[in-house]
Amino acid sequence: MESIDKFDLAILQELQTDGRLTNAELAQRVGLSAAPCWRRVRALEEAGYIKGYHAEIDRHKIGLGVLAFVRVDTERTTGDLTRRLEDAIRKLPEVIACHYISGTGTFELQVVAQDLDSFSRFALQHLLNLPNVKDIHTSFSLGEVKASHALPLGHLALRTAR
Repeated sequence: MESIDKFDLAILQELQTDGRLTNAELAQRVGLSAAPCWRRVRALEEAGYIKGYHAEIDRHKIGLGVLAFVRVDTERTTGDLTRRLEDAIRKLPEVIACHYISGTGTFELQVVAQDLDSFSRFALQHLLNLPNVKDIHTSFSLGEVKASHALPLGHLALRTAR
């Protein structure tokens, strides 16, 4: 699948809004019959446009009231040391996102915890003991204005219109 058309775009938009749609509901919403809709969804999955499906869980409801943004400074940034650090970060379920960043620091982590005490224990026991970590700098979320996993697709609509 080299490019997507207006139907593929509509499928992506609908599935981002509700990944639990049945194929029949999805087909109706995007203006296709069931079989072509199903084939398009499978093609989008196989081409890597759709990476998976998941349930979005409210972290507050499950007792994870703290969201911390942790900038990790490393001693050195050689390939082997960086890979060891990446592997160690991947093993920590409390780290829900990790990004390489520009500017000061090497990584920016998003970490969840029950409360400030549990975050403090996690930072002291795990984050500061990660391989090659020189220092960590933490900011805490004081409230969520917007949290969405939906990606903007408007730029694709412009391409399909051409």
